[in-house]
Amino acid sequence: MAMRAIVLGASGLIGSNLLSGLLISDCFNEVTVFVRTALNQKHPKLKQVITDFKNLKELTGSINADIVFCCLGSTKKKTPDLEKYKYVDHDIPLFFANEALANGAKEYHLVSALGANPNSSNFYAKLKGNIEKDLKSLNFPSLYIYQPSFLEGERDENRPLEKMMTPIMKALNIILIGPLKKYQSIAARDVAKAMVNNAIKNKRGIFVIESDKIKELA
Repeated sequence: MAMRAIVLGASGLIGSNLLSGLLISDCFNEVTVFVRTALNQKHPKLKQVITDFKNLKELTGSINADIVFCCLGSTKKKTPDLEKYKYVDHDIPLFFANEALANGAKEYHLVSALGANPNSSNFYAKLKGNIEKDLKSLNFPSLYIYQPSFLEGERDENRPLEKMMTPIMKALNIILIGPLKKYQSIAARDVAKAMVNNAIKNKRGIFVIESDKIKELA
C-alpha cells in the first residue's frame, strides 16, 4: 500500500535529497512539505504548505501522514538567539511528532547528530539529545534517529568553513577506521537513501543509527 509522507526541512541538504527519493519511490503516493518559501519543484505527488512556523497550531489540520521525516536544523550563525535555535531544532519537530501520532502516523524519522546527548555541556549536542529523548517518550510504533557525522554535499547557502573542511574530512576518512569509522564524513544523499530504505521496511521499535551504519543502510 502506498504511503503518505511529511517532510520537514525539504529545502536543506539532506531534505532535498530525501524529497527526490520519496517522489520517485512507488511506495509513496503523497509527499507534503512544510516550507517557508515555495520550492521550485513540481510533481503530481508533491504538496507544499507554506508557513513561517510561528503559529504551529494553525498547521494541525495539515499534519496527516503515515510517516514523518524531520531534517530540520539551524546553525548559530543563522539563529544566534538560542531560544529560537531550540524552537527550530526541538519544538517544531516535537510538535509535528505529537500531532502526526495523534492523527495515526506510524513512523517518525529524525536527523539528529553524532554525539547527541541530553546531559552534554555543549548546547548543540544537548539540544539534539533532548529532542531524541522527548521523541522516544512518545511511543511511536517506529522511531528512527540518524546521527550523521560531518555532511558532504552542495548547499544552496554559502558556508565557507564547511567548503574548506570537506576535502580535509575526506582525506581523514582513510585513517578513521575501526571504532573511529563513525566519525568519517558522510554524503547527505546517503543519509537520505538510508531514510527511504528504512521507511519501506515496516519495522517496529526505536533505532538509533550512527554515521557508519547509515552508510551501510544506504
